[in-house]
Formats: sequence, structure tokens, C-alpha cells
Amino acid sequence: MLEDKKTPLTPVSTLGEFGLIKHLTEKFALEQPSSSLGVGDDAAIIHPGEKRVVVTTDILAENVHFNLGYVPLKHLGYKAVVSNLSDLAAMNAVPTQILVGLAASNRFPVEAFEELYAGIALACQHYKVDLIGGDTTSSQAGLVISISAIGLQDEEKIIKRSTAQPNDLLVVTGDLGGAYMGLQILEREHSVYLANPHMQPEMEGYDYILQRQLKPEARTDIRNTLEELGISPTSMIDISDGLASEILHLADQSKVGFHLYEEKIPLDNQTISTAEELNFNPVIAALNGGEDYELLFTICPNDYEKIKNHPDFTVIGHAVEAQQGNYMVARGSHELIKLTAQGWDAFLKRQ
Repeated sequence: MLEDKKTPLTPVSTLGEFGLIKHLTEKFALEQPSSSLGVGDDAAIIHPGEKRVVVTTDILAENVHFNLGYVPLKHLGYKAVVSNLSDLAAMNAVPTQILVGLAASNRFPVEAFEELYAGIALACQHYKVDLIGGDTTSSQAGLVISISAIGLQDEEKIIKRSTAQPNDLLVVTGDLGGAYMGLQILEREHSVYLANPHMQPEMEGYDYILQRQLKPEARTDIRNTLEELGISPTSMIDISDGLASEILHLADQSKVGFHLYEEKIPLDNQTISTAEELNFNPVIAALNGGEDYELLFTICPNDYEKIKNHPDFTVIGHAVEAQQGNYMVARGSHELIKLTAQGWDAFLKRQ
């Protein structure tokens, strides 16, 4: 859990709940003009001016969303923030503040919290957001992290899931499936370690997909890119639970259908080669894997010329009338494969 296990560790009881909060947050400075009051009082104060406030929250639970056998605490803290900022990016909002709630058992010393908060601090610095509050408590079920994120945006610039129209083009940022394949490598090497702790993990050659899993990034940059191109998406969502699941969310909220083209799904070469090594279809990783934190959005057909040559965007399909359904057009044929939501679901029973 911690890199140096020889260093004496500090029980949380030596600081207490409020002492721990002060210890972890005293170096967090407020940078956002809308942050009027941060950590230290009964509640934070935000003064957004004329903007609309966009709020999201996410919970990560040990042995449900992450395994500390191979996930460093610093990476976990960073990723916990990213998963929330990705939701704000999907609304086209500017991230401004976060609040952090933690529940942990007594097996976590102060140094473990320090590692976790080091990752949170790194994310705050990178995305220029302020930590303005939160809570800590004890847990009998390992580590639970709850982060709420706040963003601001002009009302007319906020993008929802519910406003796509038939004939709109379906566009995705970056590439997909890498995070899932990175998880497969981590699971494989962890299983090898449990069977033989003296075996060294084989991680060479998997840098990109491991980063996609352990230290993903929220596509907060896309807001400015779209504005520079003069494009206003007609709907948008982030890809946290798999491409197929997110397409179905857009379809449900916008009351349309989508036809996705398998051959258009963007896949990184390392994702493809790792999938081949593990005898796995990389398209399935993209459709159902999740945690890529890319953005999926629709645009008017008239905006195609603005986006067609941009290296960060791929047109992967189009919207149709709702009665035409949601299908993937198979590679090299016109066969229609019905899209189903097989992505991540925390309430599904797992082996």
C-alpha cells in the first residue's frame, strides 16, 4: 500500500478526525475566483457570479472499483478526481472546486492518507480546481472515496445528453479500450504475484494502456478545442462505462437511435496488440470496457467539414429515428449487430 514499508507508520488516532483533515488540507491554496471560503469552517462558500453551477459526485469503493493490491494510493487519488471532472467536461462546464469524503478502516495509517491526498493535490494543480471541503469517517469495509465536483458555465453553453437529433454525426475523442486492456494486464500480473510473490511483474511494453487505467485524464481540453473550431455539440456524455452503454444513454435521453460503424472505432496499436496477446477482441474492450474517460458527442452534419481532419476526433456513426434502433454495422459487411449495455455496473454480481 505504501512504497517504504520500513518507515514507522502513524496511526490516525494520534491526530484524530479533525487533526487529520487539517494535516491533509493545510497546504491546499484557493486559486479560483469563485472560491470565497474553503476548508476550515462548517461549509464552503462559492460565489459563481452570473454562471450556472454544474455539480456531480462519484463514489469509489475498495474491492468494487479498485484493488489496492496493484493500484497505488497516489494514482487512486488522482483518478478519483479525474472521474468527476470528466462528468463536468461532458457538460461543457469549467471545473472549479471539489469536495472529498473518505471512509477508511484502521489498517490505513496517516501516511496512506498522505499518499492519497498527494494524488488529489496533483489533480487539483493540473486541472486548476480548488479543494474546498469534505469529511472523513471510519469504515469496516476498507477504503471508500466520495468526491463531489463543481463547475461553472454560461447557461447557453451547457451541453446535455437529451438534445441529439436524427442525422447528427456521432463523434468520439481519442481512442478507446486501452483502460480495459490495462486492467487485464494488472489483473494477470497480480494473479501471478499471489501465486508466487517472488515472481517479478511483466509490465514492460504496456506503458500506454497501464497509464490509461491507473492515471487517466479528463478531456477538459475539448471545450476550448470545440470553441476554436466553432462547433457546439448537440449532445454529449463521457465514456466511463463503455462506448455501447454511453451510446444507449444518449439514445434514451435524446429519443433517437444510433448506427455505429465498427471499422470507425478508434483503437491504439498497444490496445490491439495486447488484446491479440490475450486472445481478446479489442472492439469488445472499446464497447464494454469503460474507464477511458473520453467524450462522446453529436454534431450537426453541417459541422463535419470543421472536424473531419482534426487528429483528436473520429466520426464513428450517426443518429437515426428512434424506431430504427441502436446497432453496430459490422466491419466489412452490412450486418447490423444490436447494441446492448454490457459495460460496468457496480451492482452486478462478480466472481
